[in-house]
Amino acid sequence: MSVNQQAHTGPPYGQPQPGYQGYQQPAYGGQSLPGAPQSQYGAYNGPMPGYQQPVPPQGYFPSLGFPSKGSPVSLNSDTSSLAPNFIGSLRAPPTSGAPPPVSGASHPSGHVAYSQFEHGDVQNGIPASAAPVQRPPASQPFLPGSAPTPVSQISTFQQYGPPPASVQQLRNHMAGMTIGCTAASAPPPAGLGYGVGPSSYPPTTGAPRPPAMPGPPLPGQTVAGPPSSQPNHVSSPPPPSTMAGLHPGPPMSGLHGPPPPNHPPQPGYQMQQNGSFGQMRGPQPNYGGAYPGAPNYGSPPGPPPPPKRLDPDSIPSPQLNELPPQQKPRHRIDPDAIPSPIQVIEDDRNNRGSEPFVTGVRGQVPPLVTTNFLVKDQGNASPRYIRCTSYNIPCTSDMAKQSQVPLAAVIKPLATLPPEETLPYLVDHGESGPVRCNRCKAYMCPFMQFIEGGRRFQCCFCSCVTEVPPHYFQHLDHTGKRVDFYDRPELSLGSYEFLATVDYCKNNKFPSPPAFIFMIDVSYNAVKSGLVRLICEELKSLLDYLPREGNMEESAIRVGFVTYNKVLHFYNVKSSLAQPQMMVVSDVADMFVPLLDGFLVNVNESRTVIASLLDQIPEMFADTRETETVFAPVIQAGLEALKAADCAGKLFIFHTSLPIAEAPGKLKNRDDRKLINTDKEKTLFQPQTSFYNNLAKDCVAQGCCVDLFLFPNQYLDVATLGVVPYQTGGSIYKYAYFQLETDQYRFLNDLRKDVQKEVGFDAVMRVRTSTGIRATDFFGAFYMSNTTDVEMAGLDCDKTITVEFKHDDKLSEDSGALLQCALLYTSCAGQRRLRIHNLSLNCCTQLADLYRNCETDTLINYLAKHAYRGVLSSPVKTVRDALINQCAQILACYRKNCASPSSAGQLILPECMKLLPVYLNCVLKSDVLQPGPEVTTDDRAYIRQLVTSMDVAETNVFFYPRLLPLTKADVDSDSLPAAIRNSEERLSKGDIYLLENGLNIFVWVGVNVQQSLIQNLFGVSSFSQISNALSTLPVLENPFSKKVRSIVDTLQGQRSRYMKLIIVKQEDKLEMLFKHFLVEDKSLSGGASYVDFLCHMHKEIRQLLS
Repeated sequence: MSVNQQAHTGPPYGQPQPGYQGYQQPAYGGQSLPGAPQSQYGAYNGPMPGYQQPVPPQGYFPSLGFPSKGSPVSLNSDTSSLAPNFIGSLRAPPTSGAPPPVSGASHPSGHVAYSQFEHGDVQNGIPASAAPVQRPPASQPFLPGSAPTPVSQISTFQQYGPPPASVQQLRNHMAGMTIGCTAASAPPPAGLGYGVGPSSYPPTTGAPRPPAMPGPPLPGQTVAGPPSSQPNHVSSPPPPSTMAGLHPGPPMSGLHGPPPPNHPPQPGYQMQQNGSFGQMRGPQPNYGGAYPGAPNYGSPPGPPPPPKRLDPDSIPSPQLNELPPQQKPRHRIDPDAIPSPIQVIEDDRNNRGSEPFVTGVRGQVPPLVTTNFLVKDQGNASPRYIRCTSYNIPCTSDMAKQSQVPLAAVIKPLATLPPEETLPYLVDHGESGPVRCNRCKAYMCPFMQFIEGGRRFQCCFCSCVTEVPPHYFQHLDHTGKRVDFYDRPELSLGSYEFLATVDYCKNNKFPSPPAFIFMIDVSYNAVKSGLVRLICEELKSLLDYLPREGNMEESAIRVGFVTYNKVLHFYNVKSSLAQPQMMVVSDVADMFVPLLDGFLVNVNESRTVIASLLDQIPEMFADTRETETVFAPVIQAGLEALKAADCAGKLFIFHTSLPIAEAPGKLKNRDDRKLINTDKEKTLFQPQTSFYNNLAKDCVAQGCCVDLFLFPNQYLDVATLGVVPYQTGGSIYKYAYFQLETDQYRFLNDLRKDVQKEVGFDAVMRVRTSTGIRATDFFGAFYMSNTTDVEMAGLDCDKTITVEFKHDDKLSEDSGALLQCALLYTSCAGQRRLRIHNLSLNCCTQLADLYRNCETDTLINYLAKHAYRGVLSSPVKTVRDALINQCAQILACYRKNCASPSSAGQLILPECMKLLPVYLNCVLKSDVLQPGPEVTTDDRAYIRQLVTSMDVAETNVFFYPRLLPLTKADVDSDSLPAAIRNSEERLSKGDIYLLENGLNIFVWVGVNVQQSLIQNLFGVSSFSQISNALSTLPVLENPFSKKVRSIVDTLQGQRSRYMKLIIVKQEDKLEMLFKHFLVEDKSLSGGASYVDFLCHMHKEIRQLLS
């Protein structure tokens, strides 16, 4: 193969690597795992067998954070143009001592070797070696004043015959990728070992890891396995050089190394930092060997070090003489040197958790959702109600298109506030109703401008001038503010409520209080599993906890009961009856409600009749043999009942199987895994009939919201059954293979939360914006009959609506941009209200200002929702590629326009977007976009609908779960233990960890955990006796048990759903499921590790820039 010939490129990102089609995929049921497929891009910078990889000479510093002798330091530091945020440096695995295993050495299936470092011991830098370090020079001649060879010219060497020994061609296309990051962005967190991908490798101190991908062959060998990836283009490579022997120190003919360390420092690339955060961590002291301890993260960042200059080739590698000929390393990236979500979260907590967030200033970026902070409303809505992807938006649409940063707001209109914050005030303007702009109908808010002595006001949204009604008139002070400014919530606060007048009500009459109807599946499966009895028992007490308005004695909500299988049974529970009466409707094709009086009743008045009914239902159907169910007629029955009572309300439907009985909305089993990764995959997410869309529309018109509790033992088509809950603003809960002993606690907690939570009925939401931008797209659980109004039969305190904005004119930096979200709804007492949230944003003419004020968590929330809607209409691969491309464009635009000039080999990320790659990779690896073999079609449809109405805090922990080392918890304090990164190499065999993602809590127990800890937590004497069947931790009277249970309770309290507890023992069959959530590692379904994906993103960015 000629040196100038284009090398064969690797398979494109997103496709399986060749040679792996035949892998047997593991199921979470615990079949043995013969092997796992490669990530989509093969191993990045993995060791390369068969090559003598040279290493840089001594004058080069091993890591950005730890300068060594002769590390080049820039003398002309230009602090005024601080720009970007590098990501640490590349680092090779340590090589002290034992020889590494030969490439391809096998490990027993399921066996995982862990690092022996405890969390807190850091092995960093190049370990001290007994032998004097002699490194053959290997970098390009690098003389003062000369430009470096562009990194893109370094060709990846792929060879099908005996390889020539060109050093230049050995380099990976990203060997020069100094993922530069200021020390502030990524100080190495205390962690375990380093390396890439899941660590089913030997301990990290002893030897480098075996390569994850076959490299070019030794002379005479043939190539098997996928070729490695290729640089974006290959220029004519430099002439090949020969490599003399393997002894330490021989020079290479034809290449001049850099001068020895005592020469003056050489020019290279300056290390920069984004100017948005003025401080960087100080450099670490000059350690000769392994870095002995973790930096103190609690302390404030030190002064910025002088910018360093970095040669792309100055990346440390193990000594050649320490490696057997089979194993010459390529450069590896140290996971500790790339941005850590844990570190960013911790820094934000330390910097912003102590002060209240005061909302008086326009365009302030709030603390992260993971930070506990207090909000003081002084004119802008709290971030608990609205979060934006950017708080400084481009003045023009051209600038917005150039950056590709989506402009979106995630709005949670009825969000629950912590007890120490004030609920929105309720303002009553009497019969005249709220004061509004004549033209655009925006509601009175703090940004309206009063003129002419207070007699008129100019609208901040459309600039129209409106007369102030006489009853609302007030004089202005010397600054032009009304003198009653602080007495009126709508003039001084960002969020408040108006009492709506009759003009805001349906048919111009005030609504009746809403009703709750409980509809219970009594088919064979539901009765046999004990579910029917469980629901009836729970409802007896739960009905005392229906939501009520502020200080009301009892809830105004009325209740009704229906049971069903192939037919429907209605119950008359009128208070005057001695016993409940049952009425059967068997004509399901034409649904009607057989009784009006006595179906919807007040709980207190009919208490004894209801209790009697709930006792009788399990007995009445105890011997049923009916296995078939209907579904659509059940919703129709509830809808008709609410229509007859002329009120809004909610249906709680408890359902177990695919509705195959002859009736409207009958479904067939269409589950087909063969459609995955085909163009027809999208049909799996679409409803199989339009019947339910029409039914949902009727429900929304009546204000009939549906909450669906599913208990499937097989496929039941969540994509179709979920249409009505989804479009009416309801919720779906799913308990697959429901078992009373393990699942009842979770189900009952969900049911209690669902029945008691604050909810608004018959809701309509509209988002108004100031001139220049407008709301163009909406995501969430709702229905839209026009392009502006979001309609929801019900909206609870956990639901969000995500709104995307586009430019329709220019904006000005002076006036900024305004959003006003107005929600009209009926409260649970039947009161019609308007809830208003206002937010002011800055506008910018410089891209740097946009990138300095973005919020990555909100951006990921939007991108996930956009992608999850995309799978309804496009192949999943197309959706994935579009996501990667958009993020690459966002980062490339920053690199091109905001970062100071530097080598193409450096990946430079904006300070507040440095976690975009890791979080994006988590979205790409999620079950919707890349399902593992054990993920069912129903699971994917369920997750897709769930994520669509999640808030930012929920998507944050869902995509990047929280991993806590329980054994490090301080039993005497109330605080949680410090989280660690989601990678298997962070786990130690001697510890117990907790992982939560908002739906599940895993407790992972290492095989070497001390017996006393096992006894204290599980109440058994050995590892082997721990039961996987536990659904709650045993209540034991010792400090460790109390602490862990209190941690679990704390986490449960933070989430809208009760998380399922799963006990995972190391090397147990459930460990496969647990590892699926270690999102920084390669996934079994082919998802890339964080390090690999970062490299892939860097390649994409470089291609866009070239």
